[in-house]
Amino acid sequence: MSTQTLPKPDTTPQGTDSTDDDSPKMFHYVRKNKIAESAVMGTHVVALCGEVFPVTKSAKPGSPVCPDCKKIYEGYRSGE
Repeated sequence: MSTQTLPKPDTTPQGTDSTDDDSPKMFHYVRKNKIAESAVMGTHVVALCGEVFPVTKSAKPGSPVCPDCKKIYEGYRSGE
């Protein structure tokens, strides 16, 4: 049996799970090439963790990131 290394996805964190003041509770990693389409057309994106949502906000440095997305993303970076 052989194992295969998956290529690192081209991803960027994007917000979901809005709070009462319309700011996201956390951001998820999604494919970069889907961000603009979602923001303009309102289509949904699929995060690394499986969350599905339309892009409405962009992440700022220090923003909270979904722990599941972060774990998956770091696995891609390390070649797991």
